[in-house]
Amino acid sequence: MNGQTMLKVERLTRSYGVAGGRRLTVLQEVSFSLAAGASLAIVGPSGSGKTTLLGLCAGLDRPSSGEVELAGTAIGGLGEDERARVRNAHVGFVFQNFQLVPTLTALENVLVPLELRGEGGAGAEAEARGLLARVGLGERHEHYPIQLSGGEQQRVALARAFINRPRILFCDEPTGNLDGATAQAMTELIFGLNHERGTTLVLVTHDLELARRCGRILRLRGGAVVADGPA
Repeated sequence: MNGQTMLKVERLTRSYGVAGGRRLTVLQEVSFSLAAGASLAIVGPSGSGKTTLLGLCAGLDRPSSGEVELAGTAIGGLGEDERARVRNAHVGFVFQNFQLVPTLTALENVLVPLELRGEGGAGAEAEARGLLARVGLGERHEHYPIQLSGGEQQRVALARAFINRPRILFCDEPTGNLDGATAQAMTELIFGLNHERGTTLVLVTHDLELARRCGRILRLRGGAVVADGPA
């Protein structure tokens, strides 16, 4: 860690309009900051706002109020295209439902972030193949998502998240759909790559054992922070 602030969240609130003209607040006045290279687990019961917070931090959604500064850039006032550029430059994301492109092979899925940056070519393909080998899929790079198990698809998603060497990695329940052995392997891969590359890590999880692997735990309840401290 070099002391640089990689993620800064200030008084973040997210609410939605519901029937009858009322508003439902799912996240309320959340503030924290995270240094480069640090790891943070966001935990709490279902409906506590964990995934909403993760999406706001990654610029996938806009807050109702408050601000997010990601890799030194305040993203609240940016348009979708500008936020997408910030994400592509700095962010990796492992979704709970993988979000692989079904018409692309494992190798092609991993290459998507680099293709979006105009950085395709032989060097990019070699790196993608190396990452697939790193996650245990060196022989499966020509397979399509439908030909892969859930655990294998999650490993493709992890390789894709690391292909552009992100400065910060967001993971939404990265082991939630996996069996015990595969979940353990995924955990070792996430933290191994985190330590090797100095990537800042933010993960949402119901798994307290996984959360304790992080340096810090942020606990949410009812959309508000109820505890924030060392794991």
